[in-house]
Amino acid sequence: MRHRKTIWFLLLTLIFSAFACNLPQVTPAPPSAPTDAGFQVPTQASPQETAAPGVPPPAQNTSQPAAPGAIAADEKKLTLGTTTSLVESGLLDALLNQFRASNNYEIVIEPGGAGRVLRLAEKSVVDVLLINEPGSEKKFIDDGYGRDRLPVMYADFVIVGPAADPANIKSAASAAEAFKKIADAQAPFFARSNNLDIQGAETKLWKAAGITPQGAWYVTSDQGPVGTLKLASDDDGYSLTDRVTFLENKDKFKLELLYEDDELLRDNYHVLTVNPDRSPKINYTAAQALAQFLTSPEAQAIIQQFGVDRFGQPIYFPASQP
Repeated sequence: MRHRKTIWFLLLTLIFSAFACNLPQVTPAPPSAPTDAGFQVPTQASPQETAAPGVPPPAQNTSQPAAPGAIAADEKKLTLGTTTSLVESGLLDALLNQFRASNNYEIVIEPGGAGRVLRLAEKSVVDVLLINEPGSEKKFIDDGYGRDRLPVMYADFVIVGPAADPANIKSAASAAEAFKKIADAQAPFFARSNNLDIQGAETKLWKAAGITPQGAWYVTSDQGPVGTLKLASDDDGYSLTDRVTFLENKDKFKLELLYEDDELLRDNYHVLTVNPDRSPKINYTAAQALAQFLTSPEAQAIIQQFGVDRFGQPIYFPASQP
């Protein structure tokens, strides 16, 4: 009996063992993925790492993007940087219309103060300049931004005052002496405080006269060009103004042109070509063509006559002699 129970126990053990081997295996769940904000996705394998054995990797693109500004010049386009006052005077139109008659260029004008257009030239936005800032122009050339610099013309300042001329500046041998006479006589003088061109010219004259203007006789005005002339007219005073402003408004005031034609009264304009070595965008051929035209006898004759029909005298004067 005992042997029979032992045999049954062994048989049952074998049956349960076989059944347990056929049950599906359960794999424990993996730990959850990291949630740290600094977790980095693995870098994708390079083409060399994923290429099939024996297959060469694809060719790599080693070309570099074009450098900023590395654009060839448009041969038919010429960009000119110049002063706003020259554009507004109408002289620039007269000159460029004649230039276009013999040159097939599309001319784009960038107007502004001399400082602005010089910065545009430094960035190769313009091809050529026509401006009136001699000190900055020379630095522009010396720093390698410009190549050629040629005199074209000059506008000028004049000293105006009452017809009686109490300081007797008409007898002065120079503009600096005229300023000294005004200071010595303590005659009212009205200076514009909001115009860099006028301020620069006036500063040069006072320095040449050896005088630092101060006192009740020296009045600074923020009334603009016409407003300053009105103050001088109302107080029988003197003032320094540009010729055009005086000619356009002389009938409004009791002022006379008392002194003119002095080197220190000149506002010189030069044409400057931008250095093509700075950028391939610069159309140096067109810039040279315009520079040659502006200094030619043809252009100089236009400058000499501009304003005569309206004022009976020119308002710009040629500076380039044939």
